[in-house]
Amino acid sequence: MKIAIACPASLPATQFGGIMFLAIEIARESTKMGNEAIVYTTDLDFANNAKAFNRDLPDDEIVEDVHIKRSHVWFKINLFFINPKMYLQMMRDSPDIIHTIGVRSFQSFVSTLVARKKNIPLIISDQGGLTTHPDLKNGGILKRILYKMQTPMIHFVINNAAKISVANEYEKNIFLDFCSESKIEVIKNGINLGKMKTQTVDFKKKFNIQKPFILFLGRFSRVKGIDVLLKAIKNLKDRPEMEDLIFVIMGVDFGFQKEMFQMIKEFKIENKIKVLTNPSRDDVIAAYRESEFLVLPSRWELSPLTPLEGFAFKKAVISTNTHGIPFTITNGENGVLIEEGSFEELAESILELINNKMKRMELGLSGYKMVQSECNSKSMVEKTLKMYKQIINE
Repeated sequence: MKIAIACPASLPATQFGGIMFLAIEIARESTKMGNEAIVYTTDLDFANNAKAFNRDLPDDEIVEDVHIKRSHVWFKINLFFINPKMYLQMMRDSPDIIHTIGVRSFQSFVSTLVARKKNIPLIISDQGGLTTHPDLKNGGILKRILYKMQTPMIHFVINNAAKISVANEYEKNIFLDFCSESKIEVIKNGINLGKMKTQTVDFKKKFNIQKPFILFLGRFSRVKGIDVLLKAIKNLKDRPEMEDLIFVIMGVDFGFQKEMFQMIKEFKIENKIKVLTNPSRDDVIAAYRESEFLVLPSRWELSPLTPLEGFAFKKAVISTNTHGIPFTITNGENGVLIEEGSFEELAESILELINNKMKRMELGLSGYKMVQSECNSKSMVEKTLKMYKQIINE
């Protein structure tokens, strides 16, 4: 089977998030299982510059067992990247099936045009919160105008899809406002357990971290709840339990980095926090391995991969009971869920896990069993390929 997978970014842009990782894992595992899979994407080079497109990246290469075809972005509007050459690449290659990830993207629009022109079955996944992402209501005026203008395109993509692959029931309910239930299939997201390895032998030594640490990993954005975390740390800074602990905050700036540093200074918690900007994927994995547990107080997530990656190292996770998060983290089973925005409850939950090593070990082990049994890339792609074959046969 010849599979085309379209997304706004791919390797080396690892900080782009779940859309990118879902695409490369479907491509990698599909290839391992005897198919020909190609990722069609842009030349976004997040690893070196969070806002740059890199013409020096090869148009066609294999990276980490993933075949990637890139085309240059002519211009962008926020995260809407215009790369027209992708249309010609896909038309020339004539895949058996097209799977596009990120419905609001130019890449999904192109994929739909190709699918219609060549009568190729189209699968869509979102990963971007089609109607529920906070930026849809709280973003700047230009961003909200763009989202409004995208509405006809979204309907065009969804109406032409043979199937919509969603990660959980929460996302399924979002799409029910656009199409019938028969068009939607739930396939849980999974991580590549074989890639949870690192060349960094001693993360703490590399970054001169002298104490055990609690980890936050994510974009520096208000949506990720960093402000809530900083307020919780302020509440905790003088507690005796915190004397021999610090927080490591890792990520890439999505508009909140300046305010984050201002809050750290204002709260006088510089000695309790180590900020690592634009971390390499290798350092991210090393941080998972050496952390005590993860704190991810997001205001919104669709189907987060970061908790799953923490679970791969048997780490407990504190997060929030909002949007799609409870479909990945079960309170009291593999993590602790708090009310979104409550820094007081977050501080209490952090203290609870600090003081109860047995509980955090039990939560982490439960999460580990979940990713081993179902939330891994092999299981995810086996179900995805089965869906492809059913659609092609129909």
